[in-house]
Amino acid sequence: MAKNYEIDNIDLKILSILTEDAKIPYTEVAKKVFVSGGTVHVRMRKLEEMGVVTGTTLSMDYSKLGYDITAFLGIYLEKSSMYDAVLQRLKAIPEIVKIHYTTGTYNLFVKIHAKDTKHLKRVLHDKIQKVEGIERTETMISLEESLNRHILFSEDRMEEE
Repeated sequence: MAKNYEIDNIDLKILSILTEDAKIPYTEVAKKVFVSGGTVHVRMRKLEEMGVVTGTTLSMDYSKLGYDITAFLGIYLEKSSMYDAVLQRLKAIPEIVKIHYTTGTYNLFVKIHAKDTKHLKRVLHDKIQKVEGIERTETMISLEESLNRHILFSEDRMEEE
């Protein structure tokens, strides 16, 4: 059913509204887009089937939960062929929240949340740097997150492309 489905401006409007507040009821989205609630529901189901929408997430302020340090870690692998094994070990470390396989300077780029610098040091020294296949790491501590958003879709943007 969804294979031949083409994303149109109504879909983009729906996505735009839901990226700002994923908890908004489909009936409210429908009013803003001038379609029925059923239309929003069907379109969202099709977008999920296509893999465009992969779920909903909860956005949290980790500092309010005692995790005051956000750090980014560039990881150099001993050999690129060790990627899968290293990835599996890194996924088991709860403080790691994002892992990217990259081109350029690092093989992997990782985002970590830690309670303080001592906690970060323990995560780096006792967990990450002991993973077989990691040659070395470079750590960057975030002082402030200035922007965290999804791509904003609008009719104007779609017409430009």
